[in-house]
Amino acid sequence: MILEELFFEIGAVMVIAAGLAMLISRLRLPMVIAYLVTGIIVGPSVFALTQNPEIFAAMSKIGVAFLLFTVGLGLNWNRMKDVGGIALATGVGQVLVTSAVGFVIGRLVGFNPVTALYVAVAFSFSSTIIIVKLLSDKDELDTLYGRISIGFLLVQDFIAMFILLGLGAISNGATVPDILLQSILKILILIPILIFVSVSLLPRLVAFAARSQELLFVFSIAWCFFVAGILAWFGFGIEMGALVAGVTLSGTVFEREISARVRPLRDFFLIIFFVVLGTQLGLSSLSALIIPTIIFSLYILIGNPLLAMLVMRLLGYHPRTGFLSGTTVAQISEFSFIVIAMGISIGHLDPSVLTLATTVGLITIASSSFLIQHNHTIYEWCRPFLKWLEPPRVLLSEQKTSHPCSTGYLFGLHDIGHAALQALDDIRASFIVVDFDPTVIANLTQANVPCVYGDVSDEGFLEELAADRASFILSTIPEVSISLEVLSFLRTRKFSGTVIVSARTSSESEKCYAAGATYVIIPAVLGGEKLRELVTEKKTRKVLWEKLAVLDKI
Repeated sequence: MILEELFFEIGAVMVIAAGLAMLISRLRLPMVIAYLVTGIIVGPSVFALTQNPEIFAAMSKIGVAFLLFTVGLGLNWNRMKDVGGIALATGVGQVLVTSAVGFVIGRLVGFNPVTALYVAVAFSFSSTIIIVKLLSDKDELDTLYGRISIGFLLVQDFIAMFILLGLGAISNGATVPDILLQSILKILILIPILIFVSVSLLPRLVAFAARSQELLFVFSIAWCFFVAGILAWFGFGIEMGALVAGVTLSGTVFEREISARVRPLRDFFLIIFFVVLGTQLGLSSLSALIIPTIIFSLYILIGNPLLAMLVMRLLGYHPRTGFLSGTTVAQISEFSFIVIAMGISIGHLDPSVLTLATTVGLITIASSSFLIQHNHTIYEWCRPFLKWLEPPRVLLSEQKTSHPCSTGYLFGLHDIGHAALQALDDIRASFIVVDFDPTVIANLTQANVPCVYGDVSDEGFLEELAADRASFILSTIPEVSISLEVLSFLRTRKFSGTVIVSARTSSESEKCYAAGATYVIIPAVLGGEKLRELVTEKKTRKVLWEKLAVLDKI
C-alpha cells in the first residue's frame, strides 16, 4: 500500500509539474519556476500531497549528485586554469563582503547577532546547481563568463563545505580547529589515491565497460555512487564526492557518451529537487517576515551582481564580462538551506528562519533565472550607466603600431578563433586580434601577436579601431547580439570589405545575413559538412571502413 501511495504521489507531482511547465514555457520563462511552484502546490502549505518527504528528499539528493557528476565530466581543466585567479578572488571576496553587509542588514531588521550571522553567511552562497543548468540550457558554459562563474561558484562550494564541517563539529561538541585539521589530513590522503586511480586504473575499467553502451551506463552510475559514498564517509559530503567522480572520468575519451546517457536521469531527479525546495515554504509564518524577505531579496538580486562586477573590474575584466558573471550570483544556494537547517537542529535558530530562507530562495531563483536568460539584452539596457566602469581605450597608436587599410581584424579568440588565427598566419595575412579577456591579450602580447583589448559591441570602440576601413573582419564571438551590433556599425559606414561572423543556429545566421554579413559561421553545420566530406571522399572512406571492420572483430 505504501508503494502505491508513493507511486501516486510521484505521479501527481510530475503531472502538476508538466502542466505548469507548459504554461511557463508558453510565457517564455525558465522551467525552474514551474518546478518551484509545483513544490508549493503539493507541499504542506496547500494540498499536502507529499506524505513521504524523506523519499522525495533522497530523490532530490540524487538529482544534486547527478548534476555535479555531469559538471565534473564537463570540466576542462586546461580551459579552467586561466580563470583560476579571478574565480578564487571573486568567490572568496563575495562570501566575505556579502556576509559582512548581510550581517548589518540582519541587525537592522531586528535579528539577534546569532541569527543575523547565520542568515548573512547562508545568503552569501550562490547556487551551482541552478547556474549550471541555466548556462547549459543557453549553451554558454564554455564562454568566458561561464567559465569564470562556474569557477567562483565551485570556490564558494568549497567554503560552504568547510562551514558545514565547522557546524558539524559544534553540534558534536568538537572544536572547529580539530575538524579543519582532520579535513586537511583527509585531503592529503585522498588526493594521491584519486590521482593514481584516475591515471592508472580507471581508463582500463572504462575501456572495458565501453564495449557495451549499457555496461558503460551502469558502470558510470556505480562510479558516481561509489566515489560520492567514499568522500561522504570521509566527511566531505555527497555533492563534493559526485563532482570528484565526474572529474576523474573527464579525462577519458568516453566522457561525452557518459554525460549524454546520464543527462535524462539527472533531469528527472533535478525536477524532484526543485519541487522539494518549493515544499519547504511555510505560508503561516510568512506575514511576519515580509520586510526582511523584501530587503534580503533586493540585496541578493542587486548587491551580489554589483559586487562581482566591481571585483572583476579591479582585476582587469571588462564590465560586460563582470555584468554577465554577476547575474549568475543573484540567488541563494542549496547550501543556504542546509546551513539554516543545521542552525535550527543545533538550537541556534528559530524554525521560522527556514521560511525566510525558502521565500528569499524562491524570489531570487525565479528572478535570477529570468536575469540570466536575458543577461545580454539587459546589459545593453544598462550599458549607458556602466560607462564609468569601462577601461580606457587601448589604441593601436599607443601600442607603437600602425594599421594600414589592408589590415583585417579577428574579433574574439574562441575555439574557432584559434583555428582562424592559425589560418590567417599561414596565409601571411595582416590582421589584429581584438578581445576583452585580459588573459587572452596578455598571452597574445607575449607571443608577439598584434592585439587590442576592447569590446567590439561598443560603436565608439569600433570607430577608434577604424574597423570600417579594414580589408576584412572575422568575428568568432558566438553571441548574435554582438554580431548584429558589428554589422549595424559597418552597414552605416558603408563597409565594402568582407565580414564573417558567427552564430549558433540557422535562425541567428539568417538575421546576420539580413544585416549584411558576407558569410556566417555555424560551428555545428561546419562540423557536419566536414564529416560528410571525410565520409564521401574515396580514400578516407576506404580507411574508415577498414577501421570499422577491425573494431567489429574486437
